[in-house]
Amino acid sequence: MHKRPYIVVDEQIPYLEGITSQHARIVRLPYTGINSESVRKADALLVRTRTRCSAGLLGGSAVSFIGSPTIGTDHINMEYCTASQIEVVNAPGCNAGAVMQYVFTALAALAGDRSSDLCGKTLGIIGVGNVGSRVEKLANGLGMKTLLHDPPRAEREGPEKFCDLDFLLKHADVVTLHVPLDKTTEGMAGTDFFRNMKKGACFINTSRGPVVNEYALRCAASHLGGIILDVWQGEPHICTDTLHVTHIATPHIAGYSVEGKRNASQTVVRALARHFSWEDLKEYTVDLPPACDVPSRLLFKACFPVMDEDRRLRAAPERFEEQRNAYVFRREWTPEQYNRLNLCLQ
Repeated sequence: MHKRPYIVVDEQIPYLEGITSQHARIVRLPYTGINSESVRKADALLVRTRTRCSAGLLGGSAVSFIGSPTIGTDHINMEYCTASQIEVVNAPGCNAGAVMQYVFTALAALAGDRSSDLCGKTLGIIGVGNVGSRVEKLANGLGMKTLLHDPPRAEREGPEKFCDLDFLLKHADVVTLHVPLDKTTEGMAGTDFFRNMKKGACFINTSRGPVVNEYALRCAASHLGGIILDVWQGEPHICTDTLHVTHIATPHIAGYSVEGKRNASQTVVRALARHFSWEDLKEYTVDLPPACDVPSRLLFKACFPVMDEDRRLRAAPERFEEQRNAYVFRREWTPEQYNRLNLCLQ
């Protein structure tokens, strides 16, 4: 391309410093400012899930590339983009380690508050992709039993290691959702879902808010042993009635780690470099400083003080988006720390 492309970027996307004025003309905007007028002359967009990339946004624009440093594409009209020859790149798996960290940090906080033990408990994982697989591996390492439900994988690989949903709900002490949002999963956790859950079981959702019917969740709350939510219907305007029945609540930050954001931005920038033939950025890498050492007994507390985020959200749920945007990305467990996690549960 002979001219520098014009790129509209969500101002909350980090680690893009490698794209200089020699590569492109960049304008950073809040997601509320990314609209049909601001993107009309854009050659590319870098957006988060808050931006709905529809025909209404993209129609009549020069956009040929959309990069979303997110695990999903449910905010992008893929059919329109394909028909309009717009390349779309996201970053599946980029924050798998961060979400895994969230799940077990929250479970450890809940277990510690009740003087209970995770070892020997049965964890039901619905959706065993990038995140669910990481959750499964650590659960097994911590002495938990696992039940897996993933129809697409069961169809590809055979049903041997998977179970049906009703069996999982009936036998799991903890049920955690790690599914994409699509027509098959929207509202999947509804009245029948919660009715079939084992009495006293814990429910976790870190996938997408619309996967859960929150009215059904509220109705079932008295029969559940714990509710942990990071994602919500109607974000950023969340239902306070739902907030009140949760035991741990956070503003959609489960995947917000330094490593996850770095991974996502690297993926998008490398794809952008290929799209616009920027040879020097095709292997774009962001170096991170070493993580701090943490004693084994504090790995579930010091690395991610999840209850601080819970208190902030409860104090001001109307500031959901502000809290999400102001969140200071945490560090994930290092490989050495990961191998010591079982020590802090002893």
